[in-house]
Amino acid sequence: MTVSTTVGALVPLASSLADTGHTSTGEAVLFWVLAPVMVIAALGLLFARKAVHAAMGVVVVMISLAVLYVAQEAPFLGVVQVIVYTGAVMMLFLFVLMLVGVDASDSLVETLAGQRWIGLLLGAGLASVLIGVVVTATYSKPVGLAAANVDGNPQDVAKVIFGQHVFALEVVGTLLITAAVGALVLTHRPRLSRLIGQKEKADARVATLAEGGIITPLPAPGVYARSNAMDVPALGPDGSPLEQSVPRVLRIRGQERGYGGVFAEIDEETRHQIEGDHTEEQS
Repeated sequence: MTVSTTVGALVPLASSLADTGHTSTGEAVLFWVLAPVMVIAALGLLFARKAVHAAMGVVVVMISLAVLYVAQEAPFLGVVQVIVYTGAVMMLFLFVLMLVGVDASDSLVETLAGQRWIGLLLGAGLASVLIGVVVTATYSKPVGLAAANVDGNPQDVAKVIFGQHVFALEVVGTLLITAAVGALVLTHRPRLSRLIGQKEKADARVATLAEGGIITPLPAPGVYARSNAMDVPALGPDGSPLEQSVPRVLRIRGQERGYGGVFAEIDEETRHQIEGDHTEEQS
């Protein structure tokens, strides 16, 4: 289901609320279906054992919020909720979690003594305030929605943001950029060792020539008549196998194959010479 289809299905529900000041049957059903889902997803954020599961719970809450925004005749907020928060911010969180990973052995020791009980007390206080607001709330007929959305909700929101409050918008944008730059500066750490330049690296490689080092790029693996796999060594100009042409990880794992069964047909004298040289190198 696309965003436009969802918006079109929820417009009649929003119109009935704006006209009567009371929720219709369809909107009440929509709320009581989404509200438990949002509460369960929010609890998953608190009690999920894996960070990825907690992030997915937040995604469910944000998408449900977008549907409720559209039902309240605020399609702009609904689309922004899906595109910006769900599609960009939360996906960024998920990619960071997948790339960086989360250590399963996180410490559960409280850094501040009694912070858990303080959090429970504050949470209970907030819950009592919210319950009191919900119980005593009265629903009057909305006023001014028709005039505010005469040209369409997104158009009128754009007029308010980029017309009446453009200065405040620019100030907030400047503060966000300053905060991002400040975060980069604060997270910067000095190097643990001195930076080695390209010239110093080249001089160090040339200095290893006396010890048998190689300054040229490593040879590619062998390409033979019956194989071009990376686990078969290439042959040098003298016909001897170049072990360094096979990736180091394959050599450590013992997955390097011999070249005897894959190279092209050659005369017997050359074959015996190659095999003899290879045997001497291994011994």
